[in-house]
Amino acid sequence: MIVDDEAAFTRLLKLSLEQTGQYAVQVENNPQGAVHAAKEFLPDLVLMDVMMPGIDGGTLATQFQASAQLEKVPIVFLTAAVKRDEVQAHQGQIGGLPFLAKPVDLREITRCLQHHLGA
Repeated sequence: MIVDDEAAFTRLLKLSLEQTGQYAVQVENNPQGAVHAAKEFLPDLVLMDVMMPGIDGGTLATQFQASAQLEKVPIVFLTAAVKRDEVQAHQGQIGGLPFLAKPVDLREITRCLQHHLGA
């Protein structure tokens, strides 16, 4: 599942991931509807933007973790607020949470998914 308020970004990422034939992707561009959408979709992993209108990714992640249905779903944050070299210097984690720096490419996303979901 991808939670990001940038519809063009999510549309392209969804299409790219689904074209691999390995992923079914649900997109939620309205962060306020993300928990409800996730409860219906039951994702194996969530790619979540950090800065979104109305609710930030950290707060939304807390809501996911408070749900019995979603508490064990891994969340990987996507953000333009940190640079790629900052994320790499911390082995892909900031504050103990997995991060990818935008812009991301399909290979980077695929490696991340394989890492968190298994090959």
